[in-house]
Parts: sequence; structure tokens; C-alpha cells
Amino acid sequence: MCRQCGKHFSPAATPQQPRPAQPRQAPGAVAADIGASIRGRFEGLWATKRNSVIECFDCKAKQEVAAAAPSTNCPKCGAHQDLRDYKITTSFSRSIRTHGELHLTPKGDLSSTSVICRSAIIEGKLRGNLQCAETARISCVGKLPGRLAAQHVLIERRSDVQFFRRVRVKSLEVHGHMTGDVVAETVVVIHRHASLDGNVTAKSISVEKGGMFSGQLVIGSVALEQAELIPSAPGGAEASRQADPALLIGQPLPAA
Repeated sequence: MCRQCGKHFSPAATPQQPRPAQPRQAPGAVAADIGASIRGRFEGLWATKRNSVIECFDCKAKQEVAAAAPSTNCPKCGAHQDLRDYKITTSFSRSIRTHGELHLTPKGDLSSTSVICRSAIIEGKLRGNLQCAETARISCVGKLPGRLAAQHVLIERRSDVQFFRRVRVKSLEVHGHMTGDVVAETVVVIHRHASLDGNVTAKSISVEKGGMFSGQLVIGSVALEQAELIPSAPGGAEASRQADPALLIGQPLPAA
């Protein structure tokens, strides 16, 4: 044991080289360094979460952008990419193509012929076509004459909408009342006290207790034709046609 410092050491071991003396720092400087390092970690984590990946409208090339940026250019084709959010509170007729969110307020009137956005909240009048890369939330009462295409469409509880054109979605969720034809790639869900009146083509449909569906239903892949969804008789196609002439029509069966 060392008589001066009290530490244990082995006399046979090679003596270690003395460490160079570290310059003493003031307590305030040490606290500042610790605070800066912690702040840097949080800023890095925050920046990582705020970044998003977008897909070019023209060439479909993907790139990572900061959420605070209002716009950018595609690194592959150089096309302009709008990243801003739009809030429509009055009459608006210009075309919109953005990677941001579109919010059509109850007093808004959007009559653009083409609207492309990441997500949308529809509470006012929509007269044009709408295409969403993610979710479109419908919370209004009235008629929608334009085309609607989205990954997921959510009809809110107090909504009562009528679509004049066929709605093409990946999935549909109805909490209110909807009238129109639907083509869904995956599933259509009708919740309690909700209703859907129209022809539906989807892989599956779920109607909760208290919900109502009225129209023609086709269960299967969207790419399949109706004739492919009907199984043939064991005797072949000619035997099935002779056995049931209704198969020649190839119309979906009514369901309610």
C-alpha cells in the first residue's frame, strides 16, 4: 500500500507512465459542456423524427426532406415539390399538388379540377377531384361530384355524403352515412349505427351490429372480373351455362 495515497500496487509490475496533468476547468464550463452535449442529443433526435420521405410526383423517386422546408426539388428529374399545408376557408379554384395536408374548413369551397395531397380533412364543399397518398377524412353533409382516390377513407360519425363517382380506396371505414359505389383493395368496415348504400367490390367487408349495408356486393380481388369469381360446374363451362343461364349475365349478387 502506498503510504502517500493509500492505493495498492505490485512491486513486480512495470511502473506505469504518469498521466499528463489535465487542465482544471471552472465548474461553470463543465456544466456548459454537459448541457451542450445533452442539448445536441435531443436536437439530433428531434431532427430525426421531423424528417420525412416523399415521392416525386413525376418520376416517383424518393428523397428525405425536413418537415420545416416549404418546398424542394427532385434530385433525379429536378421537378418542384411543394411541401406546404393548405387550409381553405373561402372559395378556391386553383389546382393543388403538395406533399402536405389539405384542410377544407366548413366555410371553404374547393372547386379545383385536380387536388393531390398527402392527407386531407374535408368539412366543406368539394367540387373537384381529390387524390390522397394517405388518409382522407370526410366530415360533412352533402354531395361530392368529383372523384376520390386514397389509401384510406374515413367517413366521420356525423357525416352524410353522397358520391356521384366511384370511390377507389385501399380501405374504407364508415362511421356515418355514405351513398355511392366503392372499390376497395382490402376491407370495408361499417361501424355501429353507420350505413352504406351502394355497390361494393372488396376483398372483405365487416358490418358491426347496428350497422346497415344495402347494395350489390362482390368479394374478391379488384383485378378479377365477375365471371372469374363464379366457380364453374364440374361438367365444364358449357354445362354450367346450360344448368344456370343467369351465369351468362355475370352480375354481382344483391346483398342487404
